[in-house]
Amino acid sequence: MAETVKYYGTGRRKTSVARVFVKAGKGNIIVNGKDVNAYMPFATLVLDLKQPLALLGAEEKYDVEANVYGGGFTGQAEAIRLGLARALLEAGEDRSVLKKAGMLTRDARAKERKKYGLKGARRAPQFSKR
Repeated sequence: MAETVKYYGTGRRKTSVARVFVKAGKGNIIVNGKDVNAYMPFATLVLDLKQPLALLGAEEKYDVEANVYGGGFTGQAEAIRLGLARALLEAGEDRSVLKKAGMLTRDARAKERKKYGLKGARRAPQFSKR
């Protein structure tokens, strides 16, 4: 029995980490053992994570399986998107299309830590003259 070839990509965003596997298939997307529409609470997040497939016109060409942990749904969706784009590169898809759309760039923005003497990362306590 011939084992189907799986392509792998890692995606990170905020505190989320996604391990994404892509193989030839019919367009099924499984996230943490559930269908993507059952896992993600908003349709916009599903559209966001499918972006690399949509750009390449390959929605019906690949099956996607993702394991993701950490962070919230938005960070997880964007981590899966990056992992998916990287896995599609390994599968031999066109790099220039993904690069031009910014799918291969890791978004490094994360929550800034709280500093001592302040109420948040930058918010100072209210000033009182008297």
